[in-house]
Amino acid sequence: MRITGSGATAVAAASLRLRPGRLGEVLAVALLFASAALSSLAGAESPPAAAGPGPAAAAARHDYEDALHKSLLYFEAQRSGRLPHGQRVAWRDHSGLTDGLEQGVDLVGGYYDAGDHVKFGLPMAFTVTMLSWSLLEYGADVADAGELAHALESIKWGTDYFIKAHTQPDELWAEVGDGDTDHYCWQRPEDMTTSRQAYKVDRERPGSDVAGETAAAMAAASMVFREHNPHYASLLLHHALQLFEFADKYRGKYDSSIAEVKSYYASVSGYHDELLWAALWLHRATGRAEFLDYAVDNAHAFGGTGWAITEFSWDVKYAGVQILAARLLLRGEHSPRHRETLERYRAKAEHYVCACLGRNAAGGADANVERSPGGMLYIRQWNNMQYVTSAAFLLSVYSGYLLSPAAAGAAGEAVAACAGGGAATAGEVFAMARSQVDYVLGSNPRGMSYLVGYGARFPARVHHRAASIVPYKHSREFIGCAQGFDDWFVRKGANPNVVVGAIVGGPDRRDRFRDHRENYMQTEACTYNTAPMVGMFAMLNRLARDEVTAAAADTSVNR
Repeated sequence: MRITGSGATAVAAASLRLRPGRLGEVLAVALLFASAALSSLAGAESPPAAAGPGPAAAAARHDYEDALHKSLLYFEAQRSGRLPHGQRVAWRDHSGLTDGLEQGVDLVGGYYDAGDHVKFGLPMAFTVTMLSWSLLEYGADVADAGELAHALESIKWGTDYFIKAHTQPDELWAEVGDGDTDHYCWQRPEDMTTSRQAYKVDRERPGSDVAGETAAAMAAASMVFREHNPHYASLLLHHALQLFEFADKYRGKYDSSIAEVKSYYASVSGYHDELLWAALWLHRATGRAEFLDYAVDNAHAFGGTGWAITEFSWDVKYAGVQILAARLLLRGEHSPRHRETLERYRAKAEHYVCACLGRNAAGGADANVERSPGGMLYIRQWNNMQYVTSAAFLLSVYSGYLLSPAAAGAAGEAVAACAGGGAATAGEVFAMARSQVDYVLGSNPRGMSYLVGYGARFPARVHHRAASIVPYKHSREFIGCAQGFDDWFVRKGANPNVVVGAIVGGPDRRDRFRDHRENYMQTEACTYNTAPMVGMFAMLNRLARDEVTAAAADTSVNR
């Protein structure tokens, strides 16, 4: 995943065998390439369909258990390092086995974030935080579906890497590989010839955002492993505490310390949201009041009770911070001195919730999230599905918090208060969450599943190097940097390997989707797209079973 136009530049440059240093020429060619590509891509657009989801789409029943199973396979496809004997994605093999060697540290392992081979610490940590949060909320449902072991493995593959990367209390390796050179090559990870330079943050080169997010990930994961592996849980919490202290004591943006990350995962929101996020996760993991004091005392200065946000992502954590804080209020888990600030957190949390429902009547044109004709939440054209899946998760958990006994009180049911008057019930909030999940799975105008491998129709040309080239185990003949573009990237057919469980960038604001490998804005998948869905699929699987049981009981009674 990238946040600039460098992907299109890389595609155009590689197609014409240009080299990275010729930036002006590359950009000029990229414009020409984009113009020429529009007409060819238009011909490959999915067949037209109705402007709205229609009765059939709205009433579609999905196999959430199958979606859960497939979502966890995706994390195995993204593994870097020496693969275990139980590896189920057979078209992948060992890769990145010398990561960190030049720096004298062991950085083998972790996840590739998307369709390339750089290991970016910030989105990887966010992925692990969201996987862990999924299990904390819906772990029983994951276990009932028989997928708990695989879910734990997906988290541990990330946290094992973070333990390696946290080499000193005030030192964290935050990136392995170089995005610029990586994007000029189209190779399998097993054949990598690109730079594996590693980059770190420390006292002299701080990175409060990446250290804070890694602290949050390890704190959340420590709670997941507390029952299953207490010693490992304690180790994770130890690292989380050290990382938070480092992030808070030596403050700074990691993209100011690691220039190489700016074109890919720049910390646009800064590091204040990650510090609040980490503090709240450490409070939940330890129960220590000092961390809640931190989130309350810094709420205004760090923007936690100031920003009214309409998106949640690997970069912008404020909505997640606000919902975690509101949870404490709704569950009565706070002292009297915290209440006023937690009320302000809740107001901002509900601004986000109401924005997703289109219920904010005050705040101007940007107070609500745009929706496509088919009902998809739309934030921006590049990898919009990350915002859809994260919103679905936040809405779902918040609907549950509204139903907690402490929140309901004498009124019987708490509601989300929307800006300018009006409110949303827990049922309405949950219905929106489920509609977004169902949209991903195919209840959309195109009838296409954006979860790869699920359903009868899903993206076949995912922008993913390993998936688009013959498996290493089938052909160990070396595939070079430019050779991958010439022999594999340009092919019009489906990828030889299906990257099952990946959630691609998805359609545009008009529900249009072009299944082309070079259309990276829509066909590239990222780990943090799928991570929030693990718990959602498990919970909806249980709910769907309950609905079938209830319907059968009603039928029996009415006979």
